Amino acid sequence: MTKTIDFDKTIFDLCSNDSDIPLILEAIGFKDITKPGMITTVGRFMTIKKGAAAKKIDLNDIKQEFIRRGYEIIE
Repeated sequence: MTKTIDFDKTIFDLCSNDSDIPLILEAIGFKDITKPGMITTVGRFMTIKKGAAAKKIDLNDIKQEFIRRGYEIIE
């Protein structure tokens, strides 16, 4: 079964439904995501797209990493 991820949803929503996502995001370069409280505060309004822009991480690189890990990107 393929997992799906919607980059327009908040990080909070994504992580609430899939406990692997915070670890994947951390590996990609979102180092602060696993700090206590980050998902429940900033994650409530931050999306992966907004985070990528803020951290200057190429969105295509993020998409490719999720695809490599078995996710289907919803656009």
